[in-house]
Amino acid sequence: MLFILATQLVVAQRTVGLLFYEPAKSFEGYNLLYPLNQPNVYLLDNCGEIVHVWEDDPGFRPGNTAYLLPDGRLVKTKRPAAVAGNPIWAGGGGGIVEIRDWDNNLLWSFELNDSLHRLHHDVQPMPNGNILMIAWESHTIQELLDAGVDTSTLVNGKLWSDMVIEVDPELDSIVWEWHAWDHLIQDFDSTKANYGDVAAHPELIDLNYDADNFSSSWTHLNAVDFDPVNNLILLSVPTFGEAWILDHSTTTEEAAGHIGGSGGRGGDLLYRWGNPATYRAGTADDKKLFFQHDVQWLDDFVDTSHPFYGKVAAFNNRIGANYSGGIVFTPPFDMYSFSFPMNGNVWGPEQPDWSFVYPGDSTKMYSNILSSIQLLPNGNYLFCTGRTGYSFEVTPDDEIVWEYVTPLKAGTPVEQGTVLETNDNFTFRLKRYPPDYSAFDGKDLQPQGWIELNPDSTYCDSVLPADELFEEYGLKIFPNPANDLLVVQWEAGKLIEMEIFDLLGRKKLQTMKLSGGRKYLNTSNWLPGIYFVRINGKASAKFLVNH
Repeated sequence: MLFILATQLVVAQRTVGLLFYEPAKSFEGYNLLYPLNQPNVYLLDNCGEIVHVWEDDPGFRPGNTAYLLPDGRLVKTKRPAAVAGNPIWAGGGGGIVEIRDWDNNLLWSFELNDSLHRLHHDVQPMPNGNILMIAWESHTIQELLDAGVDTSTLVNGKLWSDMVIEVDPELDSIVWEWHAWDHLIQDFDSTKANYGDVAAHPELIDLNYDADNFSSSWTHLNAVDFDPVNNLILLSVPTFGEAWILDHSTTTEEAAGHIGGSGGRGGDLLYRWGNPATYRAGTADDKKLFFQHDVQWLDDFVDTSHPFYGKVAAFNNRIGANYSGGIVFTPPFDMYSFSFPMNGNVWGPEQPDWSFVYPGDSTKMYSNILSSIQLLPNGNYLFCTGRTGYSFEVTPDDEIVWEYVTPLKAGTPVEQGTVLETNDNFTFRLKRYPPDYSAFDGKDLQPQGWIELNPDSTYCDSVLPADELFEEYGLKIFPNPANDLLVVQWEAGKLIEMEIFDLLGRKKLQTMKLSGGRKYLNTSNWLPGIYFVRINGKASAKFLVNH
């Protein structure tokens, strides 16, 4: 009971930054964090300490993602903080994509933000060095009428469709593009060329589908991914509750039409999943994706032997009124016909391979927008719950082994102990890179402090394994559990500075400077529970007192 109470008290003291960490069960790595409402990209170790930062002018904000390339360069999106008067603006708006080196020197910049187009949400670096980007394109009322839009459904009398562009930084130009506007069907206005039977053409996009819109952003793409093996593009379409796959083997001319490419369909949709009602092949009961974010192929750092390798994952935001979850599903790709065969008039699968809600209190994982999911190499999942800035790692057995809260309020660091509210610390995504990732070769990754103010600098030491201590000092602690006597033993002649803390981080004994090789401690009057020995202030060994 004392142990449970002490654990609850310790967690209560830490409200931001690292809340909880079990190193033996967590995947070691470095976490790339690009919180909204501020300009900097942070790289954090699993203790929540900054090991690197790419700073930017305070007049900029994320737009919304950042990626660390294998050679150590950073691809980041951004936008000016002030958006008043912008002709195109909605949540997720961006405008600029940059490449910076490890030392934050600007290597390249691309901007698309004018009266007709605006970059937004996400980009995807490609193996050939190019970058896929998503952008809104605005349409006049006359263009909407000519396309057969039911203008009574418009938000603010506007509609922006989405486009995907591939930009070559070496050429500093767009080398491929796809426009949703080229692949429409509607059954509202029979006088228009794109009039037809929506149910008979699932490869086309119903222009008048009653999307889950909250602005003029019609399809509101919020994620893009690339499969270099099959040359496919994956898109997240939250307002439709769908994931779409495009054929990138097309030329730009073919992508504007309905023939060509390896799939023979030009730029029409090769596959869509999550809500068959969008092509009149299902009802609300068939819906599987709910304003999802971070749709991706599971291939980053994951071994090909993993049963979920190559499948598609998403953070499923609006499963319920007050909870979100994770989902993994398998698009049924036939590499020989280069197609995704349908099951009758519906694309499968009928059910996902895996779905997840937070164990215990499902509402702890609720975010109706933003958020991310990552399958880690050890089989754990890393989630970021965007609206609350709460990130956590969970094992396949639903055990939470790492928790972190973005320690910012409206972009400004807060003190440890601050209780943040929903929307205080928007965080679009969190991504963990393995410690052997080539970007880190030869880089200084020594901790540089914390984002939060007045941080708890002792907690991580109390849970980190003491393997280095045992090896460097020949350290032994016995018996464990201890009853009335604890022996701390090390290599004779080596000077050590030893401290002992209880589970609340309170120092049990005064700091001792010792060199004799052995210290006997009387623990007969210590309360039962877990204690920590810290040697030379840099790591800890855990032991139990159990009278």
